Amino acid sequence: MAPVPDTHAPVRDEGEAAPAAASERAARLEAALGDPLDPDNPHGHLALLRADEARDAPAATEALLAEAGLGAEFVPCDLGGRLTDLEELARVLRPLFRRDLALGYGFGITSLFAACAVWTAGDEPQRRALAAHLLDGGRVTIVHREVAHANAILRNEVEAEPGPDGGWVLNGRKDTVINAHRAEAFVVYARTAREEGPRSHSVLLLGPRPPASGEVRRLGRVEMPGMRGAHFSGLEFADVAAGPEALVGEVGEGVSLALRSFQISHCLIPGVVLAGVDSVLRQAVRAAVENRPDRRPARRWHKVLAGVFADLLACDSMAVTGLRAMSLLPEDSYLLAAAVKYTMPDLLREDLEELATVLGARGYDRGPLHGGFQKLVRDLPVAGLGHAGTAVCQAVLVPQLPALARTAWFRTPEPPAGLFEPGAPLPPFDHRRLAHSGTDDLLTATLVGAAGRLAKGRCGHADGSPHAALAGLAQAFVAELRVLRARCAALSAPAGGTGFDAQACALADRYALVLAAAAVLGMWEGQAGTGSFLEEPAWAVLALSRIARRLGAVVPDLPQSVVGSVLGEVLERCRQGRSLDLYGTALAG
Repeated sequence: MAPVPDTHAPVRDEGEAAPAAASERAARLEAALGDPLDPDNPHGHLALLRADEARDAPAATEALLAEAGLGAEFVPCDLGGRLTDLEELARVLRPLFRRDLALGYGFGITSLFAACAVWTAGDEPQRRALAAHLLDGGRVTIVHREVAHANAILRNEVEAEPGPDGGWVLNGRKDTVINAHRAEAFVVYARTAREEGPRSHSVLLLGPRPPASGEVRRLGRVEMPGMRGAHFSGLEFADVAAGPEALVGEVGEGVSLALRSFQISHCLIPGVVLAGVDSVLRQAVRAAVENRPDRRPARRWHKVLAGVFADLLACDSMAVTGLRAMSLLPEDSYLLAAAVKYTMPDLLREDLEELATVLGARGYDRGPLHGGFQKLVRDLPVAGLGHAGTAVCQAVLVPQLPALARTAWFRTPEPPAGLFEPGAPLPPFDHRRLAHSGTDDLLTATLVGAAGRLAKGRCGHADGSPHAALAGLAQAFVAELRVLRARCAALSAPAGGTGFDAQACALADRYALVLAAAAVLGMWEGQAGTGSFLEEPAWAVLALSRIARRLGAVVPDLPQSVVGSVLGEVLERCRQGRSLDLYGTALAG
């Protein structure tokens, strides 16, 4: 095994060198984790599966991550950490999530989601104290407010009453909090008003020092159906005193802060979970070529393997676009982030169902070669990709549809080209610039613009060519957007103003798929001149055809070369040991 690099980042003075590039840090972590198929690797699939069966965190791998100072990835660069932009963070975390979602959550990413409220609205003492805690290897967890349509993680809540000296007294319990047993600090979304509404909750930062009075009680562990190596347990606050300095932002700002900061998790979770599906696709390719003299899968698996690979590239296009938008256009990334979280879980789940047909009986194997499949199927819903996440994203998208249809679609100017250039430099990400308003629609403008450019260039390509097929598919999505504009403009909010009728939710489904198609077109155009496989139209044609079928559209027969080209790329990447995402990076093993 390669030695673990000492990458822990102390607080830097102004002018000190920035951290190494994300690609380099990701490569170091990939090398340190080693060959996942090596049964003797303490960080390999076999060791992680055994820890999962025992419902334990893999101690050796957690020690490796601590030694590598992974906690610094969640601390903004100006506070001494390595977090400069969210696309970089996703790249660094993918080696971890490619092996085990529970490890990725349990070791650290939960600390980021908790800290986001402090990075977004905390004062300087709060930000520096929490940064020092994380850089020192500490953990912080999040105590959510109660949400309708909630899963166990979002049920129950904590109340905060005004206390002496302008402080607060907290009471209440949450039955399911990740890392509650070992976190030293808590970001609590506490109810501070009796009445419902947008001003009902506030955010309080507790710890890492014990409270002046009262007690924070760690309750018994809750066994989850997935992510079994992560530790979920109850947490009870009994007359816990918090001083006025615990308040993050303003009183009643909790819901607003959640809407602003949670868009990070809306893009980041799908963007890292995708790496787990990458691993399963690799397993399926391995199974499909096993005992085949030409090392090529049987013809019946060609469309499945190529199609899932195209879906992964489409999902990555959407996730990377969302992550880059939060640096380039943070005031306008709100709707896009919700659409990413709304669309990608269903695509990834459908992909796993397709890959199950290729794996067959191997999908029930518990060894290092294929054992990760069933684990990922169990882990995905617990990883925030279930019904509760869908409801939250509907609450963002549905009320905006009428305004988008009337004022934004076919009117918003196209976003900058840098949105679709993975790995290109970004301005430093600033949590404080995130917003939860604005009606500009970044990706529908990209769709309309790309479709127009493809239509103009179509005369240079013969009918039946991949370029012609791509132009036709782009026009089909523009037509779908026109239909959506007419139907959404006619929507009226029901009594109470929630906008949550069945028709509106169905339109939100279709709108989010149109945004996925737009991300594919934007990413394909962004690869022009790179000389890579992504510059060719085949993957975009296959990805758009699959999205169009999910919309119920009639898709013409694709050019014969499309599936063959995409299949050839996925087989070649598997032979070379490269990731099945936009980056195609080298993997260990």
